[in-house]
Amino acid sequence: MSYIGRFAPSPSGPLHFGSLIAALGSYFQAKANQGKWLVRIEDLDPPREMPGASSLILQTLEAYHLHWDGEVVYQSQRHGLYQDQIDRWLASGQAYLCQCTRKQIKESGGFYTGTCRDLKLTNHEQCAVRLRMSHPVYQFEDKRHGTLTIPPALADEDFIIKRRDGLFAYNLAVVLDDIDQGVTEVVRGADLIEPTGRQISLYQMLDITPVNYLHLPLALDNNGQKLSKQNHAKAIDNSNPKPALIDAMRFLGFDIDKEISAATLDEIILWGVENWRVSQLPSSTEITPIFSNRSL
Repeated sequence: MSYIGRFAPSPSGPLHFGSLIAALGSYFQAKANQGKWLVRIEDLDPPREMPGASSLILQTLEAYHLHWDGEVVYQSQRHGLYQDQIDRWLASGQAYLCQCTRKQIKESGGFYTGTCRDLKLTNHEQCAVRLRMSHPVYQFEDKRHGTLTIPPALADEDFIIKRRDGLFAYNLAVVLDDIDQGVTEVVRGADLIEPTGRQISLYQMLDITPVNYLHLPLALDNNGQKLSKQNHAKAIDNSNPKPALIDAMRFLGFDIDKEISAATLDEIILWGVENWRVSQLPSSTEITPIFSNRSL
């Protein structure tokens, strides 16, 4: 089967250095395997989105010469796909309505204990939809880190697939989209290791072979916090992309000499594809990078 990878940012802000690492890692892995690299905008949560961020993200990928294959997919245009699957699970009893609030769950120990599982609620107002956990996943194989373990309380939990506010949950949407787009391997940041167990369980409930997973190290700031839009990480520079590109490639384990640094963007990207090895990735899941470009 041919390789299909993807980069799936949320439009809550512009791409930052951590986003660039995820984009490059997924791109190099796809192209080194003579595969396709898809881009999907995960615009599931309008209240958290920044106006214009989707277009800015695509402009940034183009500025860094990371060219995607096919059409860009937007999750906001795929609600019917998600709702159809939820309806099937509700009809079969695999999913059910839950009226518990976050406060109630926190007071009961932080994990949902199945309070509404057998209540057979029918009023969708102010209710989330939860999935009965019939296929818990306690560990999975990562291509760089080997066997990774999921906390049992998290693995056993009936998790939300549609929120009380009517928005579709990330775990459901990402799996249905990856299946629909034929994705064969997911390359992304190590902050998404824990949700991976739930996503594999969804594949099993759908009787579909799960994709492979490769989790990249997270870039931390000097305070030990993940570089993220929520932590106000600075946007990477579209007008002068080479310094950030070189820094991100070094973060991913490339040994870049002066000759490569002096090459054009296309030459650097091609060299990265030709020299990419999963084994070069740092073994740690969190790293504080040393930037050559202090404006990052």
